[in-house]
Amino acid sequence: MKVDGRHFRTIWLEPDRWSVGAIDQRRLPHEFIIARLVSAEEAADAIRTMLVRGAPLIGATAAYGMALAMHADPSDAALDRAYKLLIATRPTAINLKWALDQMAAALRPLAPSVRGEAAYKRAGEIANEDVGINQAIGSHGLEVIEAIAATKKAGDTVNILTHCNAGWLATVDWGTATAPIYRAHDMGLNVHVWVDETRPRNQGASLTAWELGHHGVPHTVIPDNTGGHLMQHGMVDLAIVGTDRVAANGDVCNKIGTYLKALAARDNGVPFYVALPSPTIDFSIKDGREIPIEQRAASEVTHMSGRTADGRIEIVRVVPEGSPIANYGFDVTPARLVTGLITERGVLRPDHAALASAFPERTGTR
Repeated sequence: MKVDGRHFRTIWLEPDRWSVGAIDQRRLPHEFIIARLVSAEEAADAIRTMLVRGAPLIGATAAYGMALAMHADPSDAALDRAYKLLIATRPTAINLKWALDQMAAALRPLAPSVRGEAAYKRAGEIANEDVGINQAIGSHGLEVIEAIAATKKAGDTVNILTHCNAGWLATVDWGTATAPIYRAHDMGLNVHVWVDETRPRNQGASLTAWELGHHGVPHTVIPDNTGGHLMQHGMVDLAIVGTDRVAANGDVCNKIGTYLKALAARDNGVPFYVALPSPTIDFSIKDGREIPIEQRAASEVTHMSGRTADGRIEIVRVVPEGSPIANYGFDVTPARLVTGLITERGVLRPDHAALASAFPERTGTR
């Protein structure tokens, strides 16, 4: 996608052919800063601190982290150290483990002398595969938006609700939930996006709104608790969200607050879709109750950052000193509340049979 008219991916191999460039998402929307990663440790820190975030991008970053490790030391011991370092960064997003397993499977059989080149090649393939997957998600999701547009008067707006950021900033390019929106907008369909602010890290207000604005997609930022009201008044035609992990039965784990949007959508007859790349499916997890839910730092709730009137970026405390904090990063939306799963192989029913039929090669993976 584009920033001020220039195409960017979220992560890439630098011209030196060994270090890795990435957009520092902690600085958005106020500053557009490029970070340079030169070690597996820096890649791990980028994932932990959410310099990069979003399940597909986390996977791609981990893959490049393995390549950086092999550039420094291609030994078996270094390979094992890098895997353990990177796998420990985030517990919920299954793409992380998928990407690391892909890298390990490609590298372990090789002689150390050729691992460096092979690692960069496989990491680049994982990044390119993500772009292709998201383009396909966009095509299949576009059909959903077109079907809704066909039920409206010519030129009427299709209003889409999002939660968190499942845009191109959460992937290598295009995004998952936003890919159909970008396709619809670029084709001339009249779409408008209700953007949940998504506390506590405000990924909707800070990231989704930023990228939609740069691409010219009409949108409105709303407080998290506004979605139900909009649905009650017929102001939402469909919801599309992303996910960090989908269980074998179709249960969906996504940013905290997704479950509440799904409940409101069901109560008001609003279609609720989840857009996901196949590496997000975890067939080893029977249902959503088995998915580990990450608890993140209290500071994400107690503090907020923003730009002051005189242009400074400041962090301020918004919670009284001494108040205990619970900061669950994700919740699980049961499959029964999901209208359909938008994947690179079509829009699927949210159940084991449909997932296994579409992705038989993944049923034995973890």
